[in-house]
Amino acid sequence: MNNFGYTHATRPEDAVRLAGSPGATFIAGGTELLNWMRLGIEQPRNVVDLGPALALRGIRREGEMLLIGALTTLAEIEASKEVREAAPALAEACLRAASPQIRNRASLGGNLLQKTRCAYFRAEAPIAWPCNKRAPGSGCAALEGHHERLAIYGWTRDCVATQPSDPAVALACLDAQLEIMGGKGRRTLPAREFHLTQEEAKDPRRENRLEAGELITALRVPLAGARRSAYVKVRERESYEYAIVSAAAALELDGDRIRAARVALGSVAQRPWRLAAAERALAGQPLERAALQAALAGALKDARPLAHNGFKVEIALNAAVHALEAAGRMS
Repeated sequence: MNNFGYTHATRPEDAVRLAGSPGATFIAGGTELLNWMRLGIEQPRNVVDLGPALALRGIRREGEMLLIGALTTLAEIEASKEVREAAPALAEACLRAASPQIRNRASLGGNLLQKTRCAYFRAEAPIAWPCNKRAPGSGCAALEGHHERLAIYGWTRDCVATQPSDPAVALACLDAQLEIMGGKGRRTLPAREFHLTQEEAKDPRRENRLEAGELITALRVPLAGARRSAYVKVRERESYEYAIVSAAAALELDGDRIRAARVALGSVAQRPWRLAAAERALAGQPLERAALQAALAGALKDARPLAHNGFKVEIALNAAVHALEAAGRMS
């Protein structure tokens, strides 16, 4: 680990100003950045600690929106009565992330910015395998190697990594908005558009739409249609494991039929993957497993699995069905 400067910010505006210098980066809970520095993925010259910036913390309702500060921990969100009642998919996604110890430190904003769990990318430096995210132009070892957990959508031959965040999937499903602050001012961005697939990014090293020195300050979750929502995570073990596939669903019902549906998959691409075709097909259908499977199966025909991860298509179908069923049981 290289030497680096350290400072802290008490206001978001101060943090953005301090991060304007070359080689500066933010630290929130630190559960990701410290790993990046240890592995040689990041070598910042200066680290700006967001911890004292109290304006970036908290959960409150503003009209028909739930406002969540970016520094709010996953543990605080999962335990929030307001979140559990108004947006249960988000509370469940936070509960299913990592371990209790990590959830007590990890911030919501930081969790959205975590990097892929691809083993070739996460290798100790100096890396023994080609990885275009670590060494541009070197190739992608996962393409012909171990890619069972990696992308079935949006990948290119340069990179087949996935975005592993659990809350990101729920936020994309619930049409949340990110509030972002930077040297050029403030802007908002739909959560479903924040992350980039490899096809969208062109450069494998770029994974989201943040510009240099920008900071996620808060997330706004619309309450309309969020109460009847659910999150399902499929993993090899219940404790401290990343998803093979996850799914978030939100429903509006008209009696026993679906008026509107939103469905997002996780760990299938370098961004949460909304199933727009399935959402259209689900409208007007009964909340019955056969109808749900038929609508989702048509949408999943667009998947492009690699040689050894075709099983993720079926898991994605079943996870989405279970998420829709669970959302339908919400009062």
